[in-house]
Amino acid sequence: MRSAVLAPLGFAAALLATTPAHADEIVGGLYVHDVDTFLTLAGVEDGMDVQLGWRGDKIGKSRFQPYAFAAVNTAGQTSYAAAGVSVKFGDTIYIRPGLGLAIHTGSAKKFQDDTNDHLEFGSRILFEPELGIGTRINDKTTIEASWVHMSHATLFSGQNPGIDNFGVRLSFTL
Repeated sequence: MRSAVLAPLGFAAALLATTPAHADEIVGGLYVHDVDTFLTLAGVEDGMDVQLGWRGDKIGKSRFQPYAFAAVNTAGQTSYAAAGVSVKFGDTIYIRPGLGLAIHTGSAKKFQDDTNDHLEFGSRILFEPELGIGTRINDKTTIEASWVHMSHATLFSGQNPGIDNFGVRLSFTL
């Protein structure tokens, strides 16, 4: 009886030991919140965003990598979590565009109210395109300049204030 239990456990342990390691990464960064660009009604909110997240290994044989992260605003304004896919072009020096969906803690009202200090995003769920330009520091570490944009592309209301955050992100391969 004992060998009937131990044999499958030993087989599972051997299988896991010979499985190639996944190239998952832990990512973290610091971002300037609500930067004024032509894409947004910026300058309404303040603070920095502290971002912490995960990026997975490539999906199958594709170049797509899933990601998920949360960003907490240091001034108590809009914080958010996002998930999506990105593609990395290059190795030592690279560019990484991504596209995801985000859910945020800010206002979901449909029209901007200039009498308060919050953006009215028009929807609780937003598109989250992003772009990173980075370099490999060593086999397990990269650093990148990163842009994260959130908006609904005027799909949920006639006004689309959006938000742009710019920062620096480090990633560590597990």
